Amino acid sequence: MVRVSNTLTRVADHKARVAGLLGMMPVVESPVGDCLGLVLAADVVASVPLPPFDNSAMDGYAVRAADVASVPVELPVADDIPAGRTSSAPLEPGTAHRIMTGAPMPAGADAVVQVEWTDGGTSVVRVDRGVAVGANVRRMADDVAAGTTVLRAGAVLGPAQLGLAAALGFGALPVRRRPRVLVLSTGSELVGPGVALAPGQIYESNGVMLAAAVRESGGEAELLRFVPDDVEEFHAAIGPRLASVDLLLTSGGVSAGAYEVVKDAFTGRGVEFTKVAMQPGGPQGAGRYQGVAVATLPGNPVSAQVSFEVFIRPALRAAMGFARVERPTAVARLSAPITSPAGRTQFRRGAYDPDSGQVVTPVGGPGSHLLSALAISNCLIEVPEDVTELAAGTEVAVRLLHGE
Repeated sequence: MVRVSNTLTRVADHKARVAGLLGMMPVVESPVGDCLGLVLAADVVASVPLPPFDNSAMDGYAVRAADVASVPVELPVADDIPAGRTSSAPLEPGTAHRIMTGAPMPAGADAVVQVEWTDGGTSVVRVDRGVAVGANVRRMADDVAAGTTVLRAGAVLGPAQLGLAAALGFGALPVRRRPRVLVLSTGSELVGPGVALAPGQIYESNGVMLAAAVRESGGEAELLRFVPDDVEEFHAAIGPRLASVDLLLTSGGVSAGAYEVVKDAFTGRGVEFTKVAMQPGGPQGAGRYQGVAVATLPGNPVSAQVSFEVFIRPALRAAMGFARVERPTAVARLSAPITSPAGRTQFRRGAYDPDSGQVVTPVGGPGSHLLSALAISNCLIEVPEDVTELAAGTEVAVRLLHGE
């Protein structure tokens, strides 16, 4: 049964409720090329060495080091070995094989003379500088020995990790799959870009913004826009899509006024609505509908995005297996005074400059409609619920809006 509380819910309590909606995402075998940013679900053990064979580190000539100990010297070029050659004749004493970077070393060779130290000959080569045994040779298993654990479960897969997996022959990796989120933007007043606004209409922005936020967090987003303020149409819009998503994320329709379609649609159906002690972003909802996790955010753009940062992003990243689910934080000094409502945690937009003495400058006012201020901010200034005034120079906690 839906409960609409008249008392304020603390930020931490609502955050815990939202976090509890999503369990760990299932483990899937995903193609290596699709794993960027995902969390590895099991150790990766090399089944082959890296490099898998002795190969040349340079374009040049495979030789016996003893044959070039006294230079200059001319050697007949007995073979030409490009990268990709699967076999080659052994190197006979007193000869050289022209060899390309990455090509397998022929039996009998123990060094490579780089081409710059020769005249580049193709039938006979003059070597002007000698080399020591092992020079310019990459030995088999010099990087990774077969049987070595190269990536641990819990690792976040970036370009280098994926490159290593590919180099070891892995076509797919076990990862926590991305949460699938249906982003729903409600409001009969909303229209799409390129349409001339009629009186009382506004361009829809929350859906675009929240879907982008889901993707930036690592999830998959399906955007469903322009659902009117009608309960039957609301249910008709979401019903066919629920079976394929992990989370339904809505914005708007959760306040105390009339025509609050989200609240009306979910009343008595497993979603609990509350007012959280925060500014912006008070009206919130969370629960399960037909077995699917539901989080409802307020409709004002800044309220919606701040709510996503505080409640939704950490929950998505925890479900994907990230060890760190929160944004980085810092301590900074205010460049200007600010005020905050009593009994509410305030999240003010700010510009943080670590290079000028850890200073943060408030951007815009506290209004939840000031989207332009959010767009040029790089942090949220967090003011505790028991603080109403902060003087310039006061140290505050800032939540950085970029980075893990």
